[in-house]
Amino acid sequence: MTDKRIEERTDPEILEVLGGRLARIRKSVGLSQQEAATRAGIDRSTVSRAELGDNPTILTIVRLLRAYGRLGSLDAFIPEPQVSPMDLVRRHQGGPRG
Repeated sequence: MTDKRIEERTDPEILEVLGGRLARIRKSVGLSQQEAATRAGIDRSTVSRAELGDNPTILTIVRLLRAYGRLGSLDAFIPEPQVSPMDLVRRHQGGPRG
């Protein structure tokens, strides 16, 4: 795959990147696909498809990250939105909210 920024990739390319990352995490913790599947409570074929970027569900990703001890990665994946200072001022003044 070319060295494009994630924002420049198509949806299938992003899923392929995600799958590759899941495979590398699994290997880094020393698990086979079958061992990962057993820990995650899913089929080995589901692990394989996720690693190929075959549109894994969020639940599959959550279960795999939990099995790999990397569930905290979701905080970086979808961070809690931060309140801007201007929103705080507007809320304090009772002004309109965006």
